[in-house]
Amino acid sequence: MGVPFRRWLIGLGAVAAVSASVLGQGPMAAASPAAAAGRAEPRLVAAPAYVPPGRALTVGMRGTAVRNLQRRLAVLKYYPGKIDGSFGQNTIEAVWAFERVQGFVLTAANSDEIGIRMEKALVHPRLPEVLKPGGGRNLRVEINLKTEVLVLYHHNKIELISHVSTGGGYYYCSNGSCGYAITPTGNYRFLSYAPGWITVPLGTMYNSAFFIGRAYAVHGDIPVPWYPASHGCVRIPMDIAAFFHKLVRIPGTPVYIRG
Repeated sequence: MGVPFRRWLIGLGAVAAVSASVLGQGPMAAASPAAAAGRAEPRLVAAPAYVPPGRALTVGMRGTAVRNLQRRLAVLKYYPGKIDGSFGQNTIEAVWAFERVQGFVLTAANSDEIGIRMEKALVHPRLPEVLKPGGGRNLRVEINLKTEVLVLYHHNKIELISHVSTGGGYYYCSNGSCGYAITPTGNYRFLSYAPGWITVPLGTMYNSAFFIGRAYAVHGDIPVPWYPASHGCVRIPMDIAAFFHKLVRIPGTPVYIRG
C-alpha cells in the first residue's frame, strides 16, 4: 500500500465508525431491499457528519472550511490528497468525482469550485452506481464512462472513488496509427504493470496498469481534465496513480467498464 494512501487511512482512524455507516457497510446496509435482491441501487447516507459552510469553495482557497471539505471527502472514500486546508488540484479532482456521482453536470464555468448545492449533498450523499454486483472474489475495479468515475471495491466495500478521464471520442492519427479515441466497455483483468513514465505510440503515461495487452491501461497523466480526453486509456490523477497499483493485484484484479 502506497505511503500517501496509508497516511490518509491513518488520518481517518478517528472517523472509521462514521465511514462504515456513511458507505452503507454497517448494519444498515443489510436492510436494503435492493441489496437483498442483488440489484444495484444508489442509496442515501443516513448519518449527517458535515456542516456546509454556506458559500461556494473554489480552487485557491485556504482555511477551516476547506479542511472540513477534505475530511468529508476522505471519509466518503474520495481522495483529496493531504488534508491541509488548501484547495488545490488534488481536492478539486476529488470534488469532480463526488459531483459526478451525485449527478451534477460539470462545465467550464463550475469546474473549479464546489457550490452550495453540492456542499449540502455531502451531508446525505448518494453512493456510486454499482456496475457489477458481486464481481470479483475479493477485489474489483469498476469504471463508469457515463460519470467518468472509477470505484475500487474490496470485499464488496468501497475502498476508493476516483475521478478519471477516458476516451474523448475524437478521431486521431499518431505515428501512422489512426482511429477513434474510445475506451472499450467490457469485462477485463489487470494483466501487467509498468512503473514510472513510459512512452507509447500515443504519448506518455505514468504507473500504467494494463488491462488490454499493452494498449489500454489505467494510468497517471498530466492533465486529467474533468471531461473525457484520452486516446482510450483510463487516466487517473497523479496523486492516486502513485499508489493505485498497490491496491490491486497485477495480474488478476477484474476491471469492469460500462458506458
